[in-house]
Amino acid sequence: METASCSAAAVGNGNLESQREQSLVPERLQRREQERQLEVERRKQKRQDQEVEEEKSDFFAAAFARERAAVEELLESGESVEQLEEAASRLQGLQKLLNDSVLFLAAYDLRQAQEALARLQAALADRRQQLQPKKRFAFKTRRKDAASATIVDGAAPGAPVPEGILASPPPLKEEGGLGSSCVCGFSNLKSQVLEKRAEELHQRDVLLTELSNCKIKLYGNPNTLRLNKARSCTVLCGPVTTSVFLEDCSECVLAVACQQLRVHTTRDTRIFLQVTSRAIVEDCHGIHFAPYTWSYPDIDRDFEGSGLDRSKNNWNDVDDFNWLARGVASPNWSILPEEERMIQWD
Repeated sequence: METASCSAAAVGNGNLESQREQSLVPERLQRREQERQLEVERRKQKRQDQEVEEEKSDFFAAAFARERAAVEELLESGESVEQLEEAASRLQGLQKLLNDSVLFLAAYDLRQAQEALARLQAALADRRQQLQPKKRFAFKTRRKDAASATIVDGAAPGAPVPEGILASPPPLKEEGGLGSSCVCGFSNLKSQVLEKRAEELHQRDVLLTELSNCKIKLYGNPNTLRLNKARSCTVLCGPVTTSVFLEDCSECVLAVACQQLRVHTTRDTRIFLQVTSRAIVEDCHGIHFAPYTWSYPDIDRDFEGSGLDRSKNNWNDVDDFNWLARGVASPNWSILPEEERMIQWD
């Protein structure tokens, strides 16, 4: 009797288990169907997103090519200041188009567009220089105080200047004529404190080259900034309307706000940055980035004049053209630790 009872109980339990499994079959099927539908939706959304990005890329390519051709035509045929100013305005619009498109552009397309913009900006600077009226030759009496403007306390030109004394060397090129269309800056100096005021560099192209152990303050709103072959220098610059280029620099500190930053063949340099597009480094090592923190009276006015969007800062969004491994951080640049960002600029 006990054996029969156990057998009946076992059969009953088996039937219950079988019924339970049968009841779970629809749930599994339903769950699989839901997962399948979700996967279909994901793939559909991915295709749609890809189509949208392709449409955006096609629109950007067409708009960029159209505006680029218009700027090139203005630069080739431009025989007046008004035509060059129109080219500059359209070039600024071209830069804004690129800034607004960086999130969906492929790295190659972004690089090509940035290089095209750099060439156009260089061509614009050349045309402005060509249209600048040449100064008429005339003999002038050199005043002793003017002759000594670049020499502090009787030091020979190029000799070190005591810390805290402001040197005022002549600009790289003669200024005059078109005013803001000139290139200005400093060159071949050591151990000096240099500065340009807002009225001196407003919408000008600034060139700093062959400087060593100098501190440079650039107040105001230049059009472009190029730093070349600088060693152990600190450069503090107000908002730059378009691009900033660093090349062949080492052990420098740069504080700048701009639309575009490109750093080439530079090492062991800290950059305090506000940039509306992605920064680019190439053939670099030991580049450290932090947010832009320099300030001075009237900087708000200079930001407004530059057209930069202060609410948009991609200081830590950097493309390294020598590092294409996805998902792996580039060894050539890094974020500056917060404890190293506290700098007394003045």
